[in-house]
Amino acid sequence: MGLLPVLEWASRNASFGGPSGGSGPLSGPWYSTHKTQLLGVLLAAASNVLISVSLSIQKCAHLRLACQAEPKPYYTSKLWWCGITLLGLGEVGNFTAYGFAPIDTVAPLGCVSVIGSAFISVLFLKKTMRAADILGGTLTVTGTYLLVTFAPYISQELTARQVQNYLVSWPFLVYSILEIIIFCILLYFYKRKAVKHIVILLMMVALLASLTVIAVKAVASMITLSAKGKMQLTYPVFYIMIVLMATSCAFQVKFLNQAMHLYEATEVVPINFVFFTTSAIISGAIFYREFQNAALLSMFMFLFGCLLSFLGVFVIARHKKKAHLQIPFIDCGHVPGQKMTGKIQPDTHSSHYGTLNNEDDSVKSQS
Repeated sequence: MGLLPVLEWASRNASFGGPSGGSGPLSGPWYSTHKTQLLGVLLAAASNVLISVSLSIQKCAHLRLACQAEPKPYYTSKLWWCGITLLGLGEVGNFTAYGFAPIDTVAPLGCVSVIGSAFISVLFLKKTMRAADILGGTLTVTGTYLLVTFAPYISQELTARQVQNYLVSWPFLVYSILEIIIFCILLYFYKRKAVKHIVILLMMVALLASLTVIAVKAVASMITLSAKGKMQLTYPVFYIMIVLMATSCAFQVKFLNQAMHLYEATEVVPINFVFFTTSAIISGAIFYREFQNAALLSMFMFLFGCLLSFLGVFVIARHKKKAHLQIPFIDCGHVPGQKMTGKIQPDTHSSHYGTLNNEDDSVKSQS
């Protein structure tokens, strides 16, 4: 209830019109105008909380299976399937939220799942509450409050004809050409030069994600209108958007899994959140023109809220302790005919394995 008056005040700043009438935030023209967007915000927040709960349940299932004398496959665990079901419900809720609220509002709310995972792990996985969790959570909640409060308001009833007009508009065409050029350059370094730096991988994920959120919002909006009786599913653009959504999402998952395989989750999570949110905001502003009628102060406060959310996610993720092996080296014992000068340890910066002295190599070096 405390969020509604602030949203009312923000809506006045975000438009050129005057204050709306009505005797209260739940009555009159204000509520009838903003109830759809408010529903999308609440649905996105609840869905991200559900996702964080599902991830914690899956982690708990894996820990239980690891403690068993005869470990079973994770897909045989009912607890794991419970977590997967909640994850699916959360993703469906996020998908539906794009039909009610702007991309610029729904995408940054992904930070709710980061906060939820940090605090739920303390309750269910018995982890220690750290000062970084409290600080990061405070920054993220403050940022989320600002970006929801000052988010731009646009009409969410997007028809198929409107989506068609947006697809052929010159701002989106220029944006698409630039995005394709940047993606091809990154893909060249990734494929030809074998450069798998985390920034390159997650930038490709973000570029694909910008197309995904555009398609998701279009599909969700057309389905919502069709459910209200305004049939939109007969237009070819609906199926074009479904193909774009599925294709971009599949390649996005591919590159994200590659990043998770090569780097720590504490590095991937905050960088991916920042890149994804930034690309989603830019694509929403260009394709759906979500900042077209926003006041300068509202835009500044919205971006400041995003910055606080980014900082909070970095604080939560980056200060987690990395897991270390109990044995910091591989002790292979004494090798016959060789002189041991140190522990045998793989060197990631060299092609040699260990620190054994080879007599043949010493003779070659002397000659």
